[in-house]
Amino acid sequence: MRFVCQRVSKAQVEVNGQSVGRIDRGLLVYLSVGKEDTLKDAEFIAEKLINLRIFPDDDGKMNRSLPDVGGAVLLVSNFTLHGDCRKGRRPGFDAAAQPQLAQQLYEKVIVLIAERGIVVEKGAFGEYMHVTSTNDGPVTFLLDSNRLF
Repeated sequence: MRFVCQRVSKAQVEVNGQSVGRIDRGLLVYLSVGKEDTLKDAEFIAEKLINLRIFPDDDGKMNRSLPDVGGAVLLVSNFTLHGDCRKGRRPGFDAAAQPQLAQQLYEKVIVLIAERGIVVEKGAFGEYMHVTSTNDGPVTFLLDSNRLF
């Protein structure tokens, strides 16, 4: 699994002009599932998102996590994070999971985060979405559950 995580002061996802997910302070997360990913990857990703200390403390240092600041998560599926742009001009998506596995593990990440008491909003899996956000910082991180980066 891979994610792009942005610390935001607000974020929203719309499908066909209708809001399907919206948060204020928290994390906007674009998540992609790889074809080799398992429940273990979902658990790793959920734990990282919950405990990543990227919110400022009273001294302005990144020492606080989502639970510390009462932040929420807006989780948006985005298979293009597994796109390979190294050759040619068109990305290849051979490493991305098939939709059934991707949706299953995407939904599992949502459940794992929610079970820890974090408010989780989500995009619409497999739909064309419009995402708007106000990045706070800007603070943006990348993570791969196979620790490729």
